Amino acid sequence: MVRAGEAIPLCPEQLAGLPTPRPPAEQQEDGSIKDIHGKDISTQFNHGALEALKIVQLSAASHVYLKSKSPMCGVDKIYDGHFTGKLIAGDGIFTALLKKLKIKITVID
Repeated sequence: MVRAGEAIPLCPEQLAGLPTPRPPAEQQEDGSIKDIHGKDISTQFNHGALEALKIVQLSAASHVYLKSKSPMCGVDKIYDGHFTGKLIAGDGIFTALLKKLKIKITVID
């Protein structure tokens, strides 16, 4: 059981079965997620985001700390999908789900 104020470390990408470390991945203009080799890993990312969301909801979390810029957890800025290091306005998949539920988010670098 989770106590109030207790942190629950988790990684949506690991919940999706992706390796750590993994090849860089970025969200594409069409919303898909592809790694630097062109492999579409959208299904894994969507699965991991939904699994992480279940944990947030089951634990009644009111606050989440997310890594900046990633296609999963980026907040307000994500990489542009071309693996050039350029940032664009946008949210990662997990972040978008959390924002719909109005969960408080703090970005960590």
